[in-house]
Amino acid sequence: QLQLVESGGGLVQPGGSLRLSCGVRGVTMDYYAIGWFRQVPGKAREGILCHANFGGSITYATSVKGRFTIARDNAKNTVYLQMNSLTPEDTAVYYCAARDNYCSESDYHHWGQGTQVTVSS
Repeated sequence: QLQLVESGGGLVQPGGSLRLSCGVRGVTMDYYAIGWFRQVPGKAREGILCHANFGGSITYATSVKGRFTIARDNAKNTVYLQMNSLTPEDTAVYYCAARDNYCSESDYHHWGQGTQVTVSS
């Protein structure tokens, strides 16, 4: 049974950085694409980035280009979301999710519990 566990959220000042981790449990993540999403209360969930062994990484949210990167450590079965130059608009609950093989903005069948990121002075 595939389980995803996020960690690394918290409170950070504008301009600061955070690194979120998504640990994949129960299976090897070699054949899964791992995506990062975020959601603000009252708004639709937004796809941010995805990485797959088949096809590499894709950025879906133009607002994070040049600031957020995704990295995959297959040995640790973990995917990281490095977030730099954070702004208050990045405040949200961040989720990682998994789907078979290829990245997409939809059709993810496994989700983590989410981790809160708050950017505030």
